[in-house]
Amino acid sequence: MSGFGHYERTALELEDEIVTRGVLIGLDWSDPAQVRALAREALGCTSEQRLAMLHASDGSMKARGELFALSELMLDIMRQSALAGVQVPEMGVWRTFGRALADAAQEPADT
Repeated sequence: MSGFGHYERTALELEDEIVTRGVLIGLDWSDPAQVRALAREALGCTSEQRLAMLHASDGSMKARGELFALSELMLDIMRQSALAGVQVPEMGVWRTFGRALADAAQEPADT
């Protein structure tokens, strides 16, 4: 199973980037309501909206778009590691944001 070690390394690197973007947009990672709202917004964001954010001149909007793009990568890592039968360690923000994303994905679309 040594070939699957990259999931943990990738998750650690991704978490660092997610934390940084959260700080740039003024997110308090210890506030569950803020994290849940961000997760819902990230999942509801279309590719076109995310692309517009990534090209925004406003630094906060760009950081938000980057965070949403990183959340997609995070979900991909979670799916891929699950399919490979590899447990990605749940670190602080990874656990918090990952659970919020998973919960938001289970919510009805109109909430």
